[in-house]
Amino acid sequence: MKIFFLTFRNTFFRLVLFLIFLLLLQGSFVFAQKTDSKTSREYIEIRVYHTTDSEQLATVDRYVQSSLFPALEKAGFTKIGAFKAIDSDTAKEKRFYVIISLSSLAQLEKLNGTVDQSLTDSVTARAYTNALYNAPPYSRFETILLQAFEGAPRVKPSGTKGNLNERVYELRSYESATEALHRNKVKMFNSGEIDLFQRLGFNAVFYGQVIAGSQMPNLMYITSFDSKAARDEHWKTFGSDPTWKAMSSAPEYQHNVSKNTSIFLRPTSYSRL
Repeated sequence: MKIFFLTFRNTFFRLVLFLIFLLLLQGSFVFAQKTDSKTSREYIEIRVYHTTDSEQLATVDRYVQSSLFPALEKAGFTKIGAFKAIDSDTAKEKRFYVIISLSSLAQLEKLNGTVDQSLTDSVTARAYTNALYNAPPYSRFETILLQAFEGAPRVKPSGTKGNLNERVYELRSYESATEALHRNKVKMFNSGEIDLFQRLGFNAVFYGQVIAGSQMPNLMYITSFDSKAARDEHWKTFGSDPTWKAMSSAPEYQHNVSKNTSIFLRPTSYSRL
């Protein structure tokens, strides 16, 4: 009887220890998932199509709407945007912007395969792909790859509710003279500038550090507004905010931007951002 009791007790304790181990393992897995979901930084690909006239612009627009976006969504890329630069009617170059969010760099290969597939899967795509050498759909297109900031690790669709034809998205690029000054400007964003934009209702879509592009070192970000007038009013408020005045005058943040470029965009009707 004593031997039976000892055997039972040992088996019971082993079972309890095993159950505790399973619970701890499950807890650590859930914690790791939650931690990763909070801290992992997305990547952003920006495709800029340079066109010379309205016909080329319309060809790119049709391809993106009817072929590229359906292929991207089918492949699981859901945070995608399409925009036309707000240029004057006399502008020689008309630009079309496609923005795609990636959860990791590993998705880049999948994205390239999806884009290749979209070039042949419809009549519209074939018209775009098989254009004659003397009637191309664009003059050139470029690709910019960014990683989202730690202070805003996810791409976030805009919360603007204004009339679609009046909405304004502002794509800004801040270039720096050196890598050190660039990192300093990124730190400035993560240390308070992002919070200020959020508090003042700038409806930011993303803040990203360029890791592959033609104007490095630089960062880029997009804010969005119901109208151009709303945009101007927001920036007026930003410039007079005490937090910004203190931050911009701080000795450690001086001379960290050597060139500031701003491009106004209007979303297409099918943009998801």
